[in-house]
Amino acid sequence: MPEDTVKGPLSGVRIVDMSSVVLGPFATLILADLGAEVIKIEPPGRGDTMRYAGKSPTGDLGPIYMALNRNKQAITLDGKTEEGRAQLTALLKGADVFFHNVRLAGMARMGFDYEAVRSIRPDIIYVHCAGFGQGGPYEHRQAYDDLIQGASGFAALNAMRSGGDPEYAPSLVADKTVGLFATYATIAALYHRERTGEGQFVQVPMLESFTFFNMVENLYGETFLPGNGKLAYTRSINANRRPYRTKDGYIGLVPYSDDQWAQFFEMGGRAGVFEDPRFSTYEARTEHITELYAIIGEVALQKTTDEWLALLDAANIPAMKYNEMSDVLTDPHLKAVGFFENAEHPEAGAYRAMTHPVAFSRTPACIRRHPPRHGADTETVLESLGLGDET
Repeated sequence: MPEDTVKGPLSGVRIVDMSSVVLGPFATLILADLGAEVIKIEPPGRGDTMRYAGKSPTGDLGPIYMALNRNKQAITLDGKTEEGRAQLTALLKGADVFFHNVRLAGMARMGFDYEAVRSIRPDIIYVHCAGFGQGGPYEHRQAYDDLIQGASGFAALNAMRSGGDPEYAPSLVADKTVGLFATYATIAALYHRERTGEGQFVQVPMLESFTFFNMVENLYGETFLPGNGKLAYTRSINANRRPYRTKDGYIGLVPYSDDQWAQFFEMGGRAGVFEDPRFSTYEARTEHITELYAIIGEVALQKTTDEWLALLDAANIPAMKYNEMSDVLTDPHLKAVGFFENAEHPEAGAYRAMTHPVAFSRTPACIRRHPPRHGADTETVLESLGLGDET
């Protein structure tokens, strides 16, 4: 692990992080990778539930927790006690950001709503990750990834594509996407404070954020008023939009320009296809995408995956080998750029980490700290605040 002298673009920013599970920790993971000092607060007992999602050598460093919580310090603090509230107050006095996904009513009962925290640190950036925005009928409900996928219309896309039942994506896609919203919101608020000296309250609601994400292409026919009722981008919900079978596997194919389409069909021995008026323009291809995908599937079967990749790469036509999940671990490009990094945790032993994917020429992101055990840094952090065993 590099020394703490390595400085990322957010070096010098201190974040008090009371978030848990996936959404919040994913956001603060990115902020920590970018150099921010993140102090993760967990309650006494078992702490963040993600510590126990999946087996681990220590029992409390589960695989998902490991992926989400490097570069952070972990302290145990009980905000329901007088001592815990005093400790949190001391932490907030020196914080730039207070980040949490606790419902606002609960924070108010603890005495740490925005107004209370602003009285402790006037220029604090208070980031609240909520299930639903203030002012709506769902405001006080809890939210989880599955619920947001369903409520945003995202799970309906699977039903529209298959004609069957709605399905959740096999990924915590709402949690992680909204975590990215929370990341940029925090950085934007920091930038505003840098220019003006003003802190602010920032709320990142899951339903609104993920619906925004979902509807960028899927508002589609309801964009212009009066709408025509055709929600969802026809290309993305088409049942034939998937990796294509080749002679020996699967491949991803996305010819895009008119020239690329013509070259692809010529390579596959179907040069006349592109002369069909159903496919000769972008607008026509969009309208007849089902038929087009079916023909691509027929053409893809004519060659092996490697044969296609060689031809398509030479012609600069977008294509990628289909990877099984296990193939990703040995993908030659990811290996060449050092995406996966082997590390040695002092207590959990050898583990695989993903390096930060964004490159900064002047202020590189890096992995500085191993994911911490529950409460591992409590004594060190509290002593730095002048709070020891006497509190």
